[in-house]
Amino acid sequence: MDKNFANDSRERVILRASWVSTVGNAVLSVAKLLAGLLAGSLAVVGDGIDSATDVVVSVVMIFTAKIMNRPPSRKYVYGYEKAESIATKILSFIIFYAGAQMLVSSVKAIFGGEVREMPGMTAVYVTLFSIAGKLLLALYQYRQGKRVNSSLLTANALNMRNDVLTSCGVLLGLVFTFVFHLPLLDSVTGLLVSLFILKSAIGIFMESNVELMDGVKDETVYDKIFEAVDRVPGAANPHRVRSRQIGNLYMIALDIEVDGNLSLNEAHNIAEQVEDSIKAAVDNVYDIVVHVEPAGKCLPEERFGIRRK
Repeated sequence: MDKNFANDSRERVILRASWVSTVGNAVLSVAKLLAGLLAGSLAVVGDGIDSATDVVVSVVMIFTAKIMNRPPSRKYVYGYEKAESIATKILSFIIFYAGAQMLVSSVKAIFGGEVREMPGMTAVYVTLFSIAGKLLLALYQYRQGKRVNSSLLTANALNMRNDVLTSCGVLLGLVFTFVFHLPLLDSVTGLLVSLFILKSAIGIFMESNVELMDGVKDETVYDKIFEAVDRVPGAANPHRVRSRQIGNLYMIALDIEVDGNLSLNEAHNIAEQVEDSIKAAVDNVYDIVVHVEPAGKCLPEERFGIRRK
């Protein structure tokens, strides 16, 4: 398949999934905010704020998908795929901010000394609606993210999965509130939900660091590279192996040793066979650079890349 066509299809999937997320979260957010305010439930209002941040996240995803689709330029010769990682990082900050705001509100409600009234049953109904809606959105985002190997969509799916758990926690808190007739339990539930949101934000933040720091999420890719080189006759001692990800694509560079008495054409053919062997072993490879050295050459200490243990 043509790489440009594949990338274009990938961006279309991300864009479509982002619009679905935007509309779905907007409906859920408005429903929970209105129900939470009318029913007097701080936990449901906090859940609604969390969904409102998802709308912002989805809008960021839409703009990101458009940026990612730009062709490479002289300034960005590797293209704009890493805009996805930057957007994922922004997503983590937005989620963290929402969790921090909810934490502050919950602490004030618990220790402020203000007498709270029992929330209305509307809060329960809208929370059940939220759980069903968020579950459907999370499954859709996750499947689309795995389909095109998008860290942005899978991070958003993880966030929505957390929202489902958050809404379940809110529902449980409301049930206990009605059973024990303690409005304070609603605020305690809001506090626990906020801590869960903060944990999720930190996890997404750490996950996005890998691509931005030119790392790989699946370290077994190096074992696959070494095994691929072993399958090529005449290629030996793969070292200074480096792999990084741009979007869902791998950029791989490595050094190999060949018989120093071979002709340039023969050494070049071995390097091409190494490239083909790696592409057969590793999915989503965009480019491979193979540097050929004569066997037995004394090498200085290598700062970057790895060699076989």
